[in-house]
Amino acid sequence: MLPAGKTAIVHGGSGAVGAAVARAFAREGAAVHLTGRTLPPLDDTARRIRDAGGVAHAARLDATDRAAADRHADAAAAAGHGIDIYFNATSHEDVQGSPLLDPALADVLRPVTKAVTTTLTTAAAAARHMVQRGGGVLLVPAGGRETIPDLGGSHLTWSALTGVCRQLAAELGPHGVRVAWLLSPGSPAPGEENRADERALLAERPAYEDVANAAVFAAFDRARTMTATELDLTGGLVPD
Repeated sequence: MLPAGKTAIVHGGSGAVGAAVARAFAREGAAVHLTGRTLPPLDDTARRIRDAGGVAHAARLDATDRAAADRHADAAAAAGHGIDIYFNATSHEDVQGSPLLDPALADVLRPVTKAVTTTLTTAAAAARHMVQRGGGVLLVPAGGRETIPDLGGSHLTWSALTGVCRQLAAELGPHGVRVAWLLSPGSPAPGEENRADERALLAERPAYEDVANAAVFAAFDRARTMTATELDLTGGLVPD
């Protein structure tokens, strides 16, 4: 389990990935602060966590609003003893399915701009508290090493987020704050066939629980020397 008394912020906590990660952090004993654009699904995730014996709080948040992100981080830190874990699963309105030569430039750049904005806005809010305490972990789904055609703005978005994570790791490392990103090929929806891309080395894609378990490992003290690095969950689709 995570050391007792940890505080985790999960942005995009009503989505499939964010909710799974939030539940996993809560199972490990962390108090989880969920944010998203609409409250009802956030409240549902928080209720499920509390019903399972965990601690969860839900708040509506525009992740592009720096002042709002700062206020939320301040409140989460005050409710515990600072902020220990940050996970950003906000949606980016990705554009896929056509070559880069076809879509309008605005369609390609829109998810890049949104992803970088929300990540920098919310990560900075949490990191300020981590720096004060001399430790913490920032986790972001990212990537960018794939060689798959027709990913459009999605691939550029993941690459941009990887760059953001590397620079944050360089700047925050001296303060004891680690940064890592999770590369996943996408998880199957409930009832969907869980077959990996034929180019992958393993037969199945990661379930949401697999992504959540990787996030828990990265947040755990046993990964205390891991930073500026990627957790590859692609089953060999993107080999090292």
